[in-house]
Amino acid sequence: MKVSIAHLGPIGTNSETAAIAYANWLAQNRQQEATFFPCSSIAMTLDALAQNKVDLAVVPVENSIEGTVTITLDRLWQLEKLKIIQALVLPISHALLSCNSALEEITTVYSHPQALAQCQNWLEKFLPSVKLVAINSTTEALPYLKDDLKAAAISSPKASPLYQIPILCNDIGDYTDNCTRFWILSSTASNSGSYLSLAFSLPQNAPGALVKPLQVFARRGINMSKIESRPTKRLLGEYIFFIDLEGNLQHSSVTAALTELSQYTEQLKIFGSYELLKLN
Repeated sequence: MKVSIAHLGPIGTNSETAAIAYANWLAQNRQQEATFFPCSSIAMTLDALAQNKVDLAVVPVENSIEGTVTITLDRLWQLEKLKIIQALVLPISHALLSCNSALEEITTVYSHPQALAQCQNWLEKFLPSVKLVAINSTTEALPYLKDDLKAAAISSPKASPLYQIPILCNDIGDYTDNCTRFWILSSTASNSGSYLSLAFSLPQNAPGALVKPLQVFARRGINMSKIESRPTKRLLGEYIFFIDLEGNLQHSSVTAALTELSQYTEQLKIFGSYELLKLN
């Protein structure tokens, strides 16, 4: 049985690498083959799953340097019926690709906003005067570099042979041990795993409005491994709170907490229980 997997494209992106890693895990553990469905943005990747164009979607959710990938959280809140079923962590390496062999002749650098931010110190040191252009993915600009010798792109080193664009500088990331957490999403939920993600909005911005929902987990000894707020996009000062918990929907304490939580929230969405895959 084949499964189709949507990811941020075109080929050579870190999202594609994560999708391939998950496909290899499926082949080894579930004897399933995968086909890939590259999309031009993270939002369109999630939309492809919501519109039943694919079976699964792989999207980045958090980087160890730049933090949350906000478009992933925002789109997941907006869409219905998408469930996290697995997570994986991918090491990230950045290289500067260009058809020009002289670094001092580069005037423009293209890449995804996260990659530009993760290489900010290097860019300020070695290319302080270049124009930085944010695009949808780390590989989107690569097909055009052969026609512009003054341009470069920050991408994965593996993209160099794929697009036949030389690596001008390698390992340009500002920090070692750079890694990104990805979520694998489906339209069918999983109830098992070590983690559970959810989000909620509050009925009003009042003293203690957030304390009560958080106490629901504290009283039951449920650990929150992450909490993040995002604007509701309705009024300034209104927020959606995204939480990662340790536990799953098979734990009675978790289900009891979620039942009580619904009393204090305006809208509550359970994104699913999942395991963090250990990939070799």
